[in-house]
Amino acid sequence: MSLRASLRQLSRDLRSQKLRTAFTAFGIVWGTVAVSLLLAFGQGMHAQLVKSSAGLGENIVIAWPSLTSKPFEGLGKGRRIRLDEEDIEMLRARAGGLLGISGEYASTLKLVYGTRTLAVDVSGVSPIFGEMRNLVPAAGGRFVNDLDERDKRRTLFLGDQLAKDLFGSTDPVGKTVQLGGSPFQIVGVLKKKSQDSSYSGRDEGKAFAPASTMRALTGQRYVNNFIFKAETNADTERLKAGVRRILAARHRFDPEDKEALALWDTTEMFRFLDTFMLAFRLFLGIVGSLTLVVGGIGVSNIMNVVVEERTREIGIKMALGARPSSILGQLLLETIFLTAGGGAVGLAISAAICAVFPESFTEFVGRPVLSPLVTATTAGLLGAVAIVAGYFPARDASRLDPVVAMKT
Repeated sequence: MSLRASLRQLSRDLRSQKLRTAFTAFGIVWGTVAVSLLLAFGQGMHAQLVKSSAGLGENIVIAWPSLTSKPFEGLGKGRRIRLDEEDIEMLRARAGGLLGISGEYASTLKLVYGTRTLAVDVSGVSPIFGEMRNLVPAAGGRFVNDLDERDKRRTLFLGDQLAKDLFGSTDPVGKTVQLGGSPFQIVGVLKKKSQDSSYSGRDEGKAFAPASTMRALTGQRYVNNFIFKAETNADTERLKAGVRRILAARHRFDPEDKEALALWDTTEMFRFLDTFMLAFRLFLGIVGSLTLVVGGIGVSNIMNVVVEERTREIGIKMALGARPSSILGQLLLETIFLTAGGGAVGLAISAAICAVFPESFTEFVGRPVLSPLVTATTAGLLGAVAIVAGYFPARDASRLDPVVAMKT
């Protein structure tokens, strides 16, 4: 039978079973919407969680020198480990697989602009710090650079909320403020970002100055903490061990002493997040698939009704020479068209929901994304449902005895 004849036959069958067809199509539409939206929301949530987690810095390690917890080479436990810029330079020179490293000198200082005075957390850092911590400047500004660090320039980079609190709607770049009693020029403002974790407060409310300037201003010699990043994620564990080994040899503490040098490896957080979201999205896909299976059962039921009503017709066709494979193919084609129609409507509804999803909610659940992967997965499930739902009624029809079928 030609494709045109098959479609004409399908149209006739659907018109004869309008109510049942409507309910069946609704089941497919609902199942498609369930699968595609659950997968789209799962993908959007994953992207938002990664984005928020990367607000702290992507695949960085944050280190805090602290107190020894083990005796070592005749030295008792409880010794304070203090690191200075020479230690950071030594790590920069000797640690293999190191992409970047920066010490952080933190202090709370008085920031004055005009009649406004704020107590601000200020960090003295190296230029690479901004890249590692995703401190992206808004248009028209920059982060502290190598010249600032080399010449001990009094330059300042502000968090976006701090800039708003201090300057309101005025552009802060180029303005001069008093920090700790000294004049500083604002060179940049943080571009607004998502950040769901921190170790000393959100970046939006902090200020950043060159490390050399901060040491000169406050007299600090020792770092509060330092941050480093490996060239590749696979090198992170080896780099962590190397950093411990180098500092342990210089400051005489046990390399296995986890308290002497506390490390927060954010790569572990990203690995956990990827694993968790993979399982979560798989769960959402299974839940949506079960809804789609219910719709497939409805398709199978209506095809069984079609076969029963057309038994005599099928018998006549087979008596006139129609092969079982052509009967099987025709009924499968009708099932696929019915399922594809419902699936197309379902995908259109899902796309519309994703397009009008409120922007105010994306910060919490992310923006649902009807990506090619989600669409392909949904289409694959639809195809599987169509074939399974239509195969068994079509197989029964193709196995009918023409003589018995014509007498039905």
